[in-house]
Amino acid sequence: MSVVNEVFTLFSRHGAGAYYGESVSMLEHALQAAHFAREDGAPPQLIVAALLHDVGHLLEDVPDDIAQWTEDAHHETVGGAWLARRFGEGVSDPVRLHVPAKRYLCATDSTYLSQLSSASVITLKLQGGPMSVAEVAAFEAEPSYREAVRVRLCDDRGKVAGLHTASLASYRPLIEGLARG
Repeated sequence: MSVVNEVFTLFSRHGAGAYYGESVSMLEHALQAAHFAREDGAPPQLIVAALLHDVGHLLEDVPDDIAQWTEDAHHETVGGAWLARRFGEGVSDPVRLHVPAKRYLCATDSTYLSQLSSASVITLKLQGGPMSVAEVAAFEAEPSYREAVRVRLCDDRGKVAGLHTASLASYRPLIEGLARG
C-alpha cells in the first residue's frame, strides 16, 4: 500500500472520532493544523507534519474520554517513528517533537499556558509539565526544534468548531511528493 493510501486509510478508520476533549474530530483537527501551517507560509514538509502531527493517536488505542487518561500516550513518539519510515526528517522530527514543544513553550513563554485548551492542560500534566532549564537547553539543541514549535502552534490553533478547510484529498500531492519510495 502506498504511503498516501496508508494515511487516508488511517483517517478513514479513525478520523471521524472526537478529538479528545475538543469540539472537533481527529480529521478536522489535522486539517485545521495543516490549514494554519499553509496560511502561515510553511514549507511543504511542515504542512504535512502539521497534517500528520497526531498520527500516533490514529495508530494507538487510548480512551476516548480525556478524563480517563491516567498516563501520557506518547503519541508523538509513536507517530514520529511511523512517519520516519515513510518520510524524511523534515516531516517526522517536528511530529516527534511537537509535545516537547508544548512543554518548551510553557517554560519559555509566560502567556502560552493561558492560551491552551482545557484538554491540552490536562495532557500537559501527563506529559511532564513545563520543561526545566536543562530540558529547555536540550530541546533547543534539537536541529528541528523551531519547526516543532511551528507545528505545535498550528496544533494549538486547530481546534475551531465549524472552520472550513481544504479536504484531505487536497493534500494528496504534498504527501505523495514527500513520501519515501
